[in-house]
Amino acid sequence: MIALYNVLLALAAPFLATYYGGKMLLTGKYRRSIGPKLGALSPDRVAAMTGSPRIWVHAVSVGEVTAAAPIVAALRASYPGACIVLSTSTETGQEMAAKVVPEASGIIYYPLDLPWVIRKVIGVVNPDVFAAVETELWPNFIRACRTRGIPLVLVNGRISGRSFRRYRATRFFWRGMLAAFSEAGMISRLDAERIGEIGLDPVRIGILGNAKYDGLAARVSADLGDSTRERLNVADGERFFVAGSTHPGEERIVLDVFHGLLASHPEFRLALIPRHVDRAPEVLDIVRRAGFEDVLTMKEIAAGRRRKGERVVVVDVIGELFKIYSLAEIVFCGGSLVPKGGQNILEAAAWGKVVLYGPHMDDFLSEKDLLEEAGAGFTIGSEAEMLGRIESLLADPLELRRRGAEGARVVAANQGAAGRYAELIVRNLKKG
Repeated sequence: MIALYNVLLALAAPFLATYYGGKMLLTGKYRRSIGPKLGALSPDRVAAMTGSPRIWVHAVSVGEVTAAAPIVAALRASYPGACIVLSTSTETGQEMAAKVVPEASGIIYYPLDLPWVIRKVIGVVNPDVFAAVETELWPNFIRACRTRGIPLVLVNGRISGRSFRRYRATRFFWRGMLAAFSEAGMISRLDAERIGEIGLDPVRIGILGNAKYDGLAARVSADLGDSTRERLNVADGERFFVAGSTHPGEERIVLDVFHGLLASHPEFRLALIPRHVDRAPEVLDIVRRAGFEDVLTMKEIAAGRRRKGERVVVVDVIGELFKIYSLAEIVFCGGSLVPKGGQNILEAAAWGKVVLYGPHMDDFLSEKDLLEEAGAGFTIGSEAEMLGRIESLLADPLELRRRGAEGARVVAANQGAAGRYAELIVRNLKKG
């Protein structure tokens, strides 16, 4: 099967090179990452990778980095002298990792799944264990680790409905890949059932919870909220509707809702945070065409421009979403009114905010159930329903605060998964 995979990879290589080469030339995207992904690791980063044991944690992008952060912190607390290498696949993941994972000895790009590249990078990192965050399966990398006797584990394991359908249709291939994993710590019972159905031996599967709870609860602080308000120069009486992680098609709905909200609550402001910050120019155009010329971006604020009551702020930099949620009176979390599987609703809930989301929450069903049981989350199916729910919640401020506090309580109550994942990694360290 590996041979077939590599033949298909070779056939696809010219098309992939053309596509990504065009992206680099036209947009500049991937320019920073292509060299390291081909094994050209920075000498400074390699020199920093000292210590023992040697633990490699891989987190694909921003969401996985959020889960990896408390796991790495727990590993560092247990093994102060360890070499803990964190890899990401995306440039945004690298930026996020640099901000929230100071405990890592080195932060690198995960190599492309080409045999000669994989061998080089594994030789440099030389891990005693490799831990993949959520579900990331690359055949050549898995085979190389197995050949070298490097234990493989899965932590904070999640398999979305869409991924599950793809994996299940080709499980004849993935069953062999999963056999290489010593253990898999999964977020929920559903995730555990899914990876078992794909082919992992049930005796190797554990349900350990979601490490994102640990990172979120620990990051909430009055000082962080105050500094965010100061940076945005929030005036007395201003209240914020925050729309986080929005996807194409959702910004227009949010702006129409904001228009309706202003009719009865003119003191409201909107913080709009697209899921992919490279969409910021497009989102700014949508905001202005919706009639809001008084719009400011976070890049402008970072460059020294002071906010002076602008009604809309577009967040166009990485690492600000969690902080901006602290400003919210109420939150809409995107990727859910369009079929994208939803986004992480716990970030807002950790701040004690009631969260609204659309019906497409396939990737976050357990989080959705958790908040709805606490009365801190609501599914809305349309613009009218969103505005109606917001108006209803704002009509009873005490009830709004009570619901938000319940959401924060359940997030805090579910801490502890990061420590359990750190223990899983440690007990699978290569011996000798």
